[in-house]
Amino acid sequence: MALKYHQGRCSASRAVALATALLVSLALHLETIHAATFTVGDSSGWDFSVGSWTNGKQFKVGDMLIFNYNPSVHNVVIVDVNGYNSCTSSATSTVFSSGNDQVKLSKGLNYFICSIPGHCNGGLKITVNAS
Repeated sequence: MALKYHQGRCSASRAVALATALLVSLALHLETIHAATFTVGDSSGWDFSVGSWTNGKQFKVGDMLIFNYNPSVHNVVIVDVNGYNSCTSSATSTVFSSGNDQVKLSKGLNYFICSIPGHCNGGLKITVNAS
């Protein structure tokens, strides 16, 4: 007795859906693999030349910034362009204060300040452009 194998449209649709899901999963995995990590500062503070820290660095979406600093002296706040320019944070700003904060970069300009009074105005702020 011979068995008949019949592949209908439903089977083809499932195969296409599975292939699409695998490709999306692979793309997300590859983005994670190619993400770079950049360390900002050290345990004693944001000891770096803030104005030139990003010079020569190429940032991509998904790259990770690790902010190392003394949490009793500094913090890291994600702000928008207005907060960056005015050195102010809003009630909706994300504030980090662990001294070892990891922030994944979003597409476009990413703005960071230290919100301790006088620190941002003194230059503790950076802009990172991720493509």
